[in-house]
Amino acid sequence: MLKKKPATYREGQAIDTLIGPQVVLQGDLMFSGGLYVEGRIRGRVVAEPGQPAVLTLAEQGCIEGEVEAPVVIINGQLRGDVHAAERVELAAQARVVGNIHYRVVEMSAGAVLTGRLVHADAQPAAVAETGPAAEPAVAEPVAMVANA
Repeated sequence: MLKKKPATYREGQAIDTLIGPQVVLQGDLMFSGGLYVEGRIRGRVVAEPGQPAVLTLAEQGCIEGEVEAPVVIINGQLRGDVHAAERVELAAQARVVGNIHYRVVEMSAGAVLTGRLVHADAQPAAVAETGPAAEPAVAEPVAMVANA
């Protein structure tokens, strides 16, 4: 039997699962390999722990929920926090409302982030005193737009 070669959408990254533009998925989704989303997902999208995984959100795609994957590429709309163990790419049409936890981030001109960028190695601010005068340092949310 002939084996069909997986479709590729980027240098060496295969699409194992495609959520088409007419699909609305409600509920949590666990995946491994390459997941390409052109439709809408309402729920958590989580990569299988210990497995290589790339989530790509297409320009017309939308995710409403938390995302956890080693590599996350966003060119659509995402409402929720992103946890990327390796890399996050915000393409030109990316619209993110939520915090992005990353190790490496790439942001193209035109991408919009309303939330916080949190580096994976960042340590939370330690409170020196525990009395009533001591207040923990809190980072303010930012709205970012990458311009050319």
